[in-house]
Amino acid sequence: MQKMLTIISNVLRGSASRNGAELVSEGARVVVSARTYADFTPQATFDIKKCDLHKLEEGPPLQAVLTREEGLQYYRTMQTMRRMELKADQLYKQKIIRGFCHLYDGQEACAVGIEAGINLSDHLITAYRAHGYTLTRGGTVREIMAELTGRRGGIAKGKGGSMHMYTKHFYGGNGIVGAQVPLGAGVALACKYLGKNELCVCLYGDGAANQGQIFETYNMASLWKLPCIFICENNKYGMGTSVERAAASTDYYKRGDFIPGLRLDGMDVLCVREATKFAAEHCRSGKGPILMELQTYRYHGHSMSDPGVSYRTREEIQEVRSKSDPISMLKDRMLSNNMASVEELKEIDVEVRKEIEDAAQFATTDPEPPLDDLCNHIFYNDHPMEVRGINPWSKLKSVS
Repeated sequence: MQKMLTIISNVLRGSASRNGAELVSEGARVVVSARTYADFTPQATFDIKKCDLHKLEEGPPLQAVLTREEGLQYYRTMQTMRRMELKADQLYKQKIIRGFCHLYDGQEACAVGIEAGINLSDHLITAYRAHGYTLTRGGTVREIMAELTGRRGGIAKGKGGSMHMYTKHFYGGNGIVGAQVPLGAGVALACKYLGKNELCVCLYGDGAANQGQIFETYNMASLWKLPCIFICENNKYGMGTSVERAAASTDYYKRGDFIPGLRLDGMDVLCVREATKFAAEHCRSGKGPILMELQTYRYHGHSMSDPGVSYRTREEIQEVRSKSDPISMLKDRMLSNNMASVEELKEIDVEVRKEIEDAAQFATTDPEPPLDDLCNHIFYNDHPMEVRGINPWSKLKSVS
């Protein structure tokens, strides 16, 4: 205490040189900040909703432990996703982003909770609402935004767009409804064949849940006991059709029939995290696949061509925002348990907004890929080859 008072006293007197004073001032700020952070609760235990179970004797725990560091990390990541998608909405309306664009705002707890329940060495594949997972799998906001605008600095070199983004152990981003599910089972087969203690998370929406290829994949995955977590992100609407009008049974977690399943609150990041940990342990123990249904909600329409209010009311959307928003839920938990301050969370918000604005600036100024890059990266680690153009005498070069 005496040492700390001495440091602060020296700063106030300004007796040191300019450089010295700056160092002492910084030291004093760190000391004061450390004292402030020491007052926060380092971790807390929260009650979470019970999961509905199918062919399981017991499910995930009904309580979840959250550390202060985890809470701040989840909050920052979800805010980054939210702001990134809102910026994408803005750029799309300015006709800077073109083509297909499916936004993820409202569903942030799904991506962040799933990622918190598995390892980065595990594998993940999803449908075309992929921006959030590209971020959690290691992509940067800058790379994602540049890909949306079709620029050379994009995560797929500007050639993939909204639906086709990839990182290590992340296989997209797939545009064909339901087609990623058998691909995910193939990744899970590779995990088992190679003898690695890894698994594949295979995501699809409620709209894709009636696809025949999904049921074929269930059968193969169960027969071969593949380490695959099938996850249906049920956001209540497949394009513009409510689940009640599209499915004879909306118990998507039971659709695997012979595969165990669980249904949970997809708006609660802790509930998603604990359920994913439970599912991952099931797969790693050699019991085969498991199915999860995350009950969630998207704030935007199905895609940017869908206003999202012709088949649901604005009041419905606002009610979900006010009662079940995943970011607000986490924020309230942290504040009510003295795990963070309002000022600290506001500071994160400011940093996130700046990151998004910087990324958007890059995404609108970075050059488009040149025509010479059109056919590159068709194959991995292969010799250069010629690719036929739009006519037999037009040749393009492909480089790995």
